[in-house]
Amino acid sequence: MDWLSKNHAEVVCFEKKVRILLPNGETLLVQGEKQETKLKIVNCMKARKYLKKGYCAFLAQVVEDKLEERRVENIPIVRDFPEVFPEDLPGIPPPRQVEFRIDLVPGAAPIAKSPYRLAPSELQELSDQLQELLDKGFIRPSFSPWGAPVLFVKKKDGTFKMCIDYRELNKLTIKNRYPLPRIDDLFDQLQGSSYYSKIDLRSGYHQLRIQEEDIPKTAFRTRYGHYEFLVMPFGLTNAPAVFMDLMNRVCKPYLDKFVIVFIDDILIYSRTKEDHERHLALILELLKNEKLYAKFSKCEFWIREVHFLGHVINEKGIHVDPSKVEAIKNWEAPRTPTEIRQFLGLAGYYRRFIKNFSKIAQPLTALTKKDADYIWGDEQRSAFQMLKHRLCSAPILSLPEGTENFVVYCDASHQGLGCVLMQKDKVIAYASRQLRENEKGHTTHDLELGAVKELNMRQRRWIELLNDYDCEIRYHPGKANVVADALSRKERVKPLRVRALGLTIHTSLTTHIRLAQQEALKDENIKNESMRGMVNQLEPKPDGTLYFMNRVWVPHTGNLRELVLDEAHKSKYSIHPGADKMYKDIRELYWWPNMKANIATYVGKCLTCSKVKAEYQKPSGLLQQPEIPQWKWEQISMDFITKLPKTSSGFDTIWVIVDRLTKSAHFLPIKETDRTEKLARIYIKEIVSRHGVPTSIISDRDGRFISRVWRSLQKALGTRLDMSTAYHPQTDGQSERTIQTLEDMLRACVIDFGGSWDVHLPLAEFSYNNSYHTSIKAAPFEALYGRKCRSPLCWAEERLKIARDRQKSYADLKRKPIAFQVGDRVLLKVAPWKGVVRFGKRGKLNPRYVGPFEILARVGLVAYKLKLPHELSNVHDTFHVSNLKKCLSDETLIIPLEEIHIDSKLNFVEEPVGIEDWKVQKLRRSRVKLVKVRWNSKRGPEFTWEREDQMKRKYPHLFEDAPTTSSTR
Repeated sequence: MDWLSKNHAEVVCFEKKVRILLPNGETLLVQGEKQETKLKIVNCMKARKYLKKGYCAFLAQVVEDKLEERRVENIPIVRDFPEVFPEDLPGIPPPRQVEFRIDLVPGAAPIAKSPYRLAPSELQELSDQLQELLDKGFIRPSFSPWGAPVLFVKKKDGTFKMCIDYRELNKLTIKNRYPLPRIDDLFDQLQGSSYYSKIDLRSGYHQLRIQEEDIPKTAFRTRYGHYEFLVMPFGLTNAPAVFMDLMNRVCKPYLDKFVIVFIDDILIYSRTKEDHERHLALILELLKNEKLYAKFSKCEFWIREVHFLGHVINEKGIHVDPSKVEAIKNWEAPRTPTEIRQFLGLAGYYRRFIKNFSKIAQPLTALTKKDADYIWGDEQRSAFQMLKHRLCSAPILSLPEGTENFVVYCDASHQGLGCVLMQKDKVIAYASRQLRENEKGHTTHDLELGAVKELNMRQRRWIELLNDYDCEIRYHPGKANVVADALSRKERVKPLRVRALGLTIHTSLTTHIRLAQQEALKDENIKNESMRGMVNQLEPKPDGTLYFMNRVWVPHTGNLRELVLDEAHKSKYSIHPGADKMYKDIRELYWWPNMKANIATYVGKCLTCSKVKAEYQKPSGLLQQPEIPQWKWEQISMDFITKLPKTSSGFDTIWVIVDRLTKSAHFLPIKETDRTEKLARIYIKEIVSRHGVPTSIISDRDGRFISRVWRSLQKALGTRLDMSTAYHPQTDGQSERTIQTLEDMLRACVIDFGGSWDVHLPLAEFSYNNSYHTSIKAAPFEALYGRKCRSPLCWAEERLKIARDRQKSYADLKRKPIAFQVGDRVLLKVAPWKGVVRFGKRGKLNPRYVGPFEILARVGLVAYKLKLPHELSNVHDTFHVSNLKKCLSDETLIIPLEEIHIDSKLNFVEEPVGIEDWKVQKLRRSRVKLVKVRWNSKRGPEFTWEREDQMKRKYPHLFEDAPTTSSTR
């Protein structure tokens, strides 16, 4: 032990190795023969027992727990540049050739996320690190509308690293496509080198400034304040590319001559010791002049073997990094296609070391294809173990010398192409790929020639590094290390999923599903489940219910899928959502094969959706969009839904008010006769008291919005009124679209549940505000309050869904003509979108389509003859194709036509059945006699007050036996 200590030997007990640094700079490695035996720890009693049996024991005692610290002044050449290696960054960096900028996609709006919850220890660390960044001048207090949350990651040494979650900002950022260097190109530059020095910049990103106008976009929110970065932070999507651009400009005079750079890692290489002295001095002088600072503890100088980008490089050639080999050796067999991709991502990074890599990996890659059955059999297990063995015993690849004497050995078969690049009988690299579908029929000569071509194309187009690196910059702030990223993403243990909502699963439903699962797994039923080899992946829970990937498996047996779909689509809390919304609801808790396709088919066959959902046509003219608001409820839009059937409370109008940023809305029932003064009081109570005073209101030119009272109120509040032009409601397109959504929801409610529309209005507002909105990629409630809403449903996890189709963001570029076949069942349009005629008594909430009816014949190119029932005998039976819609529903339930009265022009006809009461309405200079009319709705008695003179003129028979009592108000 004294000799080992004297020669500064390093004893690695776990690996059973001893490393001794020789005077010439080389490392002598001493190791035992039985390396595969793992180190075992025994207790004192067992050790005493072994000693009694005569075992030999050696006692190693640590006499000094701290190695001799390296110092700058002890290293040749480096000692002349101490200013390059400060203990910390001196402050804000100087202006450089490159400044970091953040370019956003057109129409991007600021996003502010709520701060994450932190542990007490993390809060103390947050306070300390914020103070440190403030002292250095790297951050400053912010008033930006942007705001990203903060989280902490524990380092290897136990300390915490503060990370900013910029994922939302990264989604809106235009990607910088500055090319990162390809590692095969970098390694090719090292040919003939034997001396190396590696320099790692200290917090490299913080040594680059951000453009002043982009500083507010880096804002982050904490418990201790709102701050923004003046220097480039870690975690932004374009940070690696911009820093790579800077380093290439700085090192351009010496790049690929004796230095290579990968982001903030600098590798200096030389053939001789004398060359290395000169090269090292030039680079350190360059860093000194550019005021770029390095972290001395992470730098290595005058070494004969260097670890760089997951490889070990010395004068003999390129090796696989032993630490990565150890990770591959302990890699468990993949259980999902995602885990296979992760393994192949790491293994593929070292494919240049493995002969016929693609042929070996073919059984694994086949499982990653779309719609492929996941069956882990002997062939896949053998390929997995073979790749692990080849990687763990990978050969040393030689570095190329010069540009001569290269030989390509190629091989081709119907499994794939393989090539070996050699120079002077030494392997430089292996390359391979599998055959594409269109190549499997090629002749042997074509395949052999294709193998030669593939090697050259691969050297020009290798993009694996860039692909892996994209994942790194999105999820892990800091420099990109593709191998470390692949290792860190490997799922050894499944992470726990923390649900944001408290759910209550009905016990009866769970019991039915469990019994159906037992029945479905019987031999005679299993074929009907279409599990495609995934039965083995079902995991039982303590109650016996089988789960697939933490979701309840709903079998085909027992018609339980229909029950789940009905609850998710037709209940009062969902109100007929579209296929995409419905799928996002269900997929969090339930699973079965082809679930998304089943949901799309189910929604397509829903008769209620077919009758009430609006069709949207391509408008003329380009869309002129207003500016995007900077804060919640700062800019709002409003409109009225009028001519609704009057409810028992007297309401016949809905006031729709929408926030333009979060898309949250309020639906306020009012009377069409309400004066502007009353609307002003409602506005103060419902909007201003909850959300504050907006800066602008977009509305149409309704008389109430242009009145003197309304204008005076908004002028006093400091709110700007933006009116739409005449006959162009698209100026207030947001309110118009919300109104369409609301009317669809109320139509579905009235058809499915009956009753007055005002009873359903609060639930409609609740459902709308908690539904996923495509334009903001979240629910309005979540965008407004920064958290998900608690749901009362047993089947939904995140939010309640609303009864509206997905909004079309862009009109179709081309449209194909609709064609029907004789015998098809179609729905017939009976009222235009803006119609105000009544269906029974529902008025504006009548269905848009009736039917279905059978097509008897085609008349010309764009018309069809229908088989109409006796109730529509007064209607011409030939219709233009624009008035027809194909009925996909297989339901037998349709709206009875005896309840509908339609004239020859397909307009609904009102039909009162009696007079219930009289009254006199006092006006300023006259009195108007009104009668309470009962209408012929079969969904309960419905009443309206109408003018007596008009009703007598149209329906005199109603007054023959009517009561004569009256009231006055």
